[in-house]
Amino acid sequence: MCISPLRRELLNHVHELIIRRWPAALRCNRPGPATITEMFAQGSVLLMALFICSLSAIAQSAPEKESAAVLELGGEASQTLQGGGTAFGPTVAVEVTPIENWLELEAGVTPLFSSTSTEWDVDLIFKKPWTLSKKAELMAGIGPEWVHTNDPTLTANSVSAEAALDFMYWPHAKHKFGWYIEPTYDYNFGRRHQQSLSVAGGLLIALP
Repeated sequence: MCISPLRRELLNHVHELIIRRWPAALRCNRPGPATITEMFAQGSVLLMALFICSLSAIAQSAPEKESAAVLELGGEASQTLQGGGTAFGPTVAVEVTPIENWLELEAGVTPLFSSTSTEWDVDLIFKKPWTLSKKAELMAGIGPEWVHTNDPTLTANSVSAEAALDFMYWPHAKHKFGWYIEPTYDYNFGRRHQQSLSVAGGLLIALP
């Protein structure tokens, strides 16, 4: 890998050739073809090395392209706080960043299955992100949620308010794949004003 000290050394060699060696060779009455060929070869090799080092420096300094969105695939467990049962189900969500370091939007769908009913949750969460390290992020957010259930004791279609914490971990610096865990609190505005706590977790996949 070409690094800064190596580029400085190559520049010093070029300076020495141009200022010292080549003028001394050209001061000869008749510099032979071998001398001219050697001068050309030395210059070509050094210029090529400098060109390669420059390309390497540009590639290293160029910022990595941010992914257009992040796909979350996982599962969720939910527990009601009024003495109800526990429900489980898969969850999928897509997250985008409208304002870097200030706002992230997450839209997701989660079907929850219990022994007595099935519930479908569709939410949109507005999150504030914090970067903990190059591999870890923490977000906190709130947003609305539409709930559809076939439980006769609850409103079939209702609206909830949702508060969430989202911890993301990316094992590699390029942030292509990772995992997340997201605890949430829900307050339903329908019949019985049901409240629940949920925990979701799974894989993160960066979308190009």
